[in-house]
Amino acid sequence: MEYKDYYKIMGLSRSATQDEVKRAYRKLARKYHPDVSKERDAEAKFKALGEAYEVLKDPQKKAAYDKLGANWKAGEEFRPPPNWHESFDFEGGDFAGGGAFSDFFEQLFGRAGFQQSTGRATRGAQVQGQDSHAKIYIDLDDSIQGAMRNISLSTPEMDAQGYMQVKRRNLNVKIPKGIKPGQHIRLAGQGDPGSGGGKAGDLLLEIAFNNHRLYRVADSDIYLDLPVTPWEAALGATIQAPTPDGMVDLKIPPNSHQGSKLRLKGRGLPGKTPGDFFVVLQIALPPAHSERAKAIYQKMQQELDFNPRLSLGG
Repeated sequence: MEYKDYYKIMGLSRSATQDEVKRAYRKLARKYHPDVSKERDAEAKFKALGEAYEVLKDPQKKAAYDKLGANWKAGEEFRPPPNWHESFDFEGGDFAGGGAFSDFFEQLFGRAGFQQSTGRATRGAQVQGQDSHAKIYIDLDDSIQGAMRNISLSTPEMDAQGYMQVKRRNLNVKIPKGIKPGQHIRLAGQGDPGSGGGKAGDLLLEIAFNNHRLYRVADSDIYLDLPVTPWEAALGATIQAPTPDGMVDLKIPPNSHQGSKLRLKGRGLPGKTPGDFFVVLQIALPPAHSERAKAIYQKMQQELDFNPRLSLGG
């Protein structure tokens, strides 16, 4: 079987402290979680990370693993030393594969050894479960109006035989008004289970927005790119523009230019200090598909003294 370098999997040195192990796990679990990561092998890396963490977070398993020494390299053929389980009070065993843990883990610790470790934790001090993390995508309207959404997540769970498996579960989540991308919703008790009768950790859901056909969001502000004609921008006009609350009459000042921003105060995401709604003018040029259109452009060329490249020194 292949040797597994748990320290390499977690990006740690062999002198890593328990706090460093925990921090590395939290960081990598967010990176490779199947509901967050876009990498093709994310689930495999997530399982490998869970196995590495299961060993390095447990002082007895870590001490046993460290006794193997640092001379082994990942992928090399490996067999446990004689009387391995006697030395570290693990009850090895003849176990079939198929679980989330590798053959390497089972040969060293065995399913019974894992259950034994769990039993000792149960009889000892209570340990609260770790917080877990996931990212969910919501619609802009969910933040503007508030909503209840049913989400499906992949979460690691231990089965009755002591194997870590990735399972799907559904949760009803309340989306509060005004929540912004990057903020979190905390679901108490929905994280990793505790040991020794300890409470489960919390589930932290990071918010991201689905792409909207018209709008984009920055912090609490909402932006709309609005096409206007050259004469509306040059002469000024009152036109209708869509907002999440419906159509509004928008006054365009004369001599507006490409990229001009018009602000509708307080019409962004709701909140104690609501965001604003910005209209960004995008000047659309009529196509010169007809002889008449070409003639108009030629007349403009002849009669308007205009060179947009003067500021460039051309």
